[in-house]
Amino acid sequence: MAIDPIDVAIGLLLGAGALAYFGFASFAFGAGYQPTPRRAVEAMLRLAEVRPDDALVDLGAGTGAIVFRAARIYRARVVAVEVEPIRVAVLRLRRRLGPFADRIEIRWGNLFGLDFSTATVITAFLWPGAMERLRPKFERELRPGCRVVSHHHPIVGWTAVTHDPENHVYLYRWPEAGGSPPAATRGT
Repeated sequence: MAIDPIDVAIGLLLGAGALAYFGFASFAFGAGYQPTPRRAVEAMLRLAEVRPDDALVDLGAGTGAIVFRAARIYRARVVAVEVEPIRVAVLRLRRRLGPFADRIEIRWGNLFGLDFSTATVITAFLWPGAMERLRPKFERELRPGCRVVSHHHPIVGWTAVTHDPENHVYLYRWPEAGGSPPAATRGT
């Protein structure tokens, strides 16, 4: 059976298109695709001391490296937030096919529109500009004791409780990280 050169060309074009989409076109949604390395995921979840009673929010969930590990290994309730539609489809497929689907919620949308008041742990591997934009939102909405774990990029103006330089992981605890909680939550 001979291979049709047209089929080969179509396959190459489809493959190149998929690579271009994941590598470059997804920047149109605010961030390129760069998965969190497994060692960093493990360090993030370990440093945050994730437990089954935690409500973990993964910002820019990608294809779910943190999401599925937090639900499977730590039994946390997880909200995966992703803006890029192809990655959302991958997350939904993985949730459908994997265990602990009842512990995972997937939200397609802009993370700046979220309410963080119910989160006990927030994980992120976002660009420095996004972390800077999130800081005032965190300061308004985080409940006291919430742990924020960032891979690779610190939250400027906050002081990390722990920094793992080998895995580029920063752990913060609110409000100790950056000051006082908003007046509405003081003394609660």
